Amino acid sequence: MPKTSTESKPVRRAKRASKKSQDAMLFRFREQDTAFGVTRKTTHDLAVQLGMSETQVLHVALAKMARDYLPAYEPDDGPLTSRQLAAIRKLVPQGKMKVTASLL
Repeated sequence: MPKTSTESKPVRRAKRASKKSQDAMLFRFREQDTAFGVTRKTTHDLAVQLGMSETQVLHVALAKMARDYLPAYEPDDGPLTSRQLAAIRKLVPQGKMKVTASLL
């Protein structure tokens, strides 16, 4: 029997993206190795040499860049105030240590 216009098709609901898939990203390799990118072959060769998966190689490289380029501490408020220096001097015994070398 042919369907009539009053019959409705079942509604397909889109699946919700899982947290895991939301954190994924597409990575495109370069066609040749440069100072700013590598080929899939280079990544594979590194993985074999280091005994890791290609994904681990990418994570190690990004972790190294993060350590090298991102600050490891919160920026401070600048130089100490005279009040802060006085508090430190009060806590540290004065005159008991002798400066033998100075960087300044």
